Amino acid sequence: MIRQHQPADLDAIIDIWLRASMKAHDFAPPEFWQKHSADMRSKYIPGSETWVYEHDGRVVGFFSLVDENLAALFVEPEMQGTGFGPKLLQKAKSLRGKLELCVYTLNTRAMSFYLKQGFKEEGRRTDTHTGVQESIMAWNHN
Repeated sequence: MIRQHQPADLDAIIDIWLRASMKAHDFAPPEFWQKHSADMRSKYIPGSETWVYEHDGRVVGFFSLVDENLAALFVEPEMQGTGFGPKLLQKAKSLRGKLELCVYTLNTRAMSFYLKQGFKEEGRRTDTHTGVQESIMAWNHN
């Protein structure tokens, strides 16, 4: 079941974000992600529209929207590749007519995922926090 997040979901959301980020973004040291978990908890999740995927009574994934920006989409590392990501993205698309996102180009699995889901690469830039190149991607309902 996909539903809007509740305050009680916050620990699970942060845990999923941290573990999935460290796995997918091994080009940055784990400490980088760990130090940003406080900002996720106090700033980014509260400042976004966040939805969770609850499976068997626990949160296994989530996405966050800020206007038309897909700011986050993460699934528990152990549950990746089982269909939760596409379902979360389908829900995000149903809430907006268009979406934009940034994804690290070194994260080839995520790049491939978004391309398969109808996103197109619009450009590239260097992320100021990591110094790593990221792709700017967009999807439009048209």
